[in-house]
Amino acid sequence: MDRRNLIKSAGSLAIFAGLSVRPVFARPIEGYPFTLGVASGDPHPDGFVLWTRLAPNPLEPGSGMPMATVPVQWQVAKDERFAQIVQSGEAMARPELGHSVHAEVRGLEPARRYWYRFVVEGEASPVGTVRSAPAAGAAVDRLRIGVAGCQNYESGYFTAYRYLSEEPDLDAIFHYGDYIYEGRSGRSCPKTGEGERSCFRSHAGDEIYSLDDYRRRHAQYKMDEDLQSAHRAAAFLSTWDDHEVDNNWADDRDENGTPPEAFVLRRFAAMQAWYENMPVRRALFPTPAGLRMHRRLDYGRLLRIHLLDTRQYRADQRCGPGEAAHCRPAGDRGPSQMLGAEQEAWLKDGLGGDFGWNLLAQQVMMMPFVYPESRAQGPTNLDSWSGYSDARGRLVDAIAERKLTNVIVSTGDVHKHHAGIVPLREGELDGPAAATEYVASSIASGGDGADIPAGWEKVPEQNPHTKLLNDRRGYQLFTIGKDSWRTDVVGVTKVSDRSGAKQKIATLVTLPQQPGIHRE
Repeated sequence: MDRRNLIKSAGSLAIFAGLSVRPVFARPIEGYPFTLGVASGDPHPDGFVLWTRLAPNPLEPGSGMPMATVPVQWQVAKDERFAQIVQSGEAMARPELGHSVHAEVRGLEPARRYWYRFVVEGEASPVGTVRSAPAAGAAVDRLRIGVAGCQNYESGYFTAYRYLSEEPDLDAIFHYGDYIYEGRSGRSCPKTGEGERSCFRSHAGDEIYSLDDYRRRHAQYKMDEDLQSAHRAAAFLSTWDDHEVDNNWADDRDENGTPPEAFVLRRFAAMQAWYENMPVRRALFPTPAGLRMHRRLDYGRLLRIHLLDTRQYRADQRCGPGEAAHCRPAGDRGPSQMLGAEQEAWLKDGLGGDFGWNLLAQQVMMMPFVYPESRAQGPTNLDSWSGYSDARGRLVDAIAERKLTNVIVSTGDVHKHHAGIVPLREGELDGPAAATEYVASSIASGGDGADIPAGWEKVPEQNPHTKLLNDRRGYQLFTIGKDSWRTDVVGVTKVSDRSGAKQKIATLVTLPQQPGIHRE
């Protein structure tokens, strides 16, 4: 190995193993470094990943940090007062990674709650709590997993996160994507009765393209107190959808026809910023070829979670009404990919009957759905699995071949609560089911909302395979047992100010022997 390659290899080892010579600072950190809070993610039976990002001035270039590698101490304890510290260590916050820290903690007990914190230059972070996963093969009586996403900062306050953080005994929170929105300041602010935009809080800056742009946008969202509370309350199972990069992107294409060689530069900047700001493991470290986001998490014998990526490997969307450019021709019914061949094979290999439940944790609606005729894009959402019906058919066939009745699909994207079944046979909405799908509404995107949006009154009867339609902002809470899957659908009365009240919308139940939904 020549000297240049030796240096490159050593640098890679330093990044991934956390090895570094302690730097000599030109100046200390000026200001409180933990303005973006703390977080945990991806629990294993012996540990989890802990995250923070040092940012004393989050919206300034460099977030107000000195351009040097900074050592950060982390501690894990059995109690919130840290009288019994069971693990501790040091991680390096590097300027190349936005001074983010991803500390992978191992050697802990399974199925146990822990507390954690960070310390840098004598300053302590807020305290978070996290539960390790049950041991492999263990019998598990109950799990509680929250579901949330689509949190457009300009559309409303994140009040639903405050209520989610107060839910008892959370094992994890699945985030289905749209953690940030990429638009310019004022683009998504609610409209007044006269059609003018009225911003009660706004994005900083123009549409985002560069790594610094994406870092600042993530920082602006992370500064929200309610979002920080949710992160402190439980481990996040983080995925992305489109707005972490650009609306409706697919593989190396955006919706505006940008040359792929240019768009992938923007996509890489977005993926690096996503990694820097999410509590994910170093296995998800970004490379010029992309970032392998899909992964699995097992919770004893009760639950296997398949975290899917429905953006990075999909074919371009088919053209909808009035569209003719930057999309596949509307008449193109040839084979297409939603997950990509490799991820699709990986998913099929991991589906099995060894677990009480299989959860497909993903982004866009899998079941077919008939939208109002008045919808500008037409009655079919071509950005969802309905625009990729052949890919959906292959997945349904895999479920049927394995005779699985315990598949739950968790979804977001459409800013409404839905619940229904994925039909076993294409086109038979009221036929037998292959899987059950719960679609969670947004945290803020779409504004205050209503129980039934105007113009949607006939939608339920056009979708006999569904049991729920609600347009309130909010989240869902899965209580998972051996004999039933319970979904509490939670709304917030308004997000236009911080006084929105928590509202129980419905409680729905699925049994493992038969896909479908029953009201409790």
